[in-house]
Amino acid sequence: MSASNLLLREGHRLIQIGVALFLFSALEGFFVHAMTVPRLGLSVHTLSGLEGVILIALGLVWPRLQFGIVAARIAFWFFVYSTFATLLPYVLAAIWGAGNSIIPLAAGSARGTPLQETILNVILMTAAPTVLISLVLILWGLRLRSDGRDTTTQSNAASSIGNASASVRDGE
Repeated sequence: MSASNLLLREGHRLIQIGVALFLFSALEGFFVHAMTVPRLGLSVHTLSGLEGVILIALGLVWPRLQFGIVAARIAFWFFVYSTFATLLPYVLAAIWGAGNSIIPLAAGSARGTPLQETILNVILMTAAPTVLISLVLILWGLRLRSDGRDTTTQSNAASSIGNASASVRDGE
């Protein structure tokens, strides 16, 4: 598989995951009041919606990245992992009534067992380096080509405009 095909495929997957997070956020919103810590339930609702927006935007940008296959896969999987490694502890903390040790603003005084707090800490701590590595790679992938032009060529843009104009003229 070529790098450009991989980037298109991964971009599409990011958009799908983003929409799935919107669906999760919408459904989870019905259960905020039933969570052990409703404030954490609201945080889950808001965080999953925000992550959905980020993933959709990133999915639209993804095919423009100047990446090889290895860098694309690392950036993609690290970003997806960090998305869920950030969201999962909030979900668990809302259900368990835990989280004061790592997310005190959202959890308030809710403190779980030492094992629960350790699980939340470990998962959240692994999210930070993976998102940072992914974001550095993405920023690097957004560089201009060596000839100083953006990743989308004028011929591709002109071709797309020409195809759209022809479709309109033909009544499609």
